[in-house]
Amino acid sequence: MSDGPDEPAFDPEAYAAAASGALGLRLDPVWIAPVAANLRVLHAAAGLVGAFPLPDEAEAAPVYEA
Repeated sequence: MSDGPDEPAFDPEAYAAAASGALGLRLDPVWIAPVAANLRVLHAAAGLVGAFPLPDEAEAAPVYEA
């Protein structure tokens, strides 16, 4: 997802700290860099998905349950 002019830049380290705190998880400092790297990749992928143009007529796929 592109960080627009009105949006703060994505900070994966801050997000990891906030999310782990909100979930009550202890994040070992050794894992902060790998977790942040993964969040950067996910942020880039979300940007690609969010930028994909869909026509107004597009409908959500039905939900299938096994």
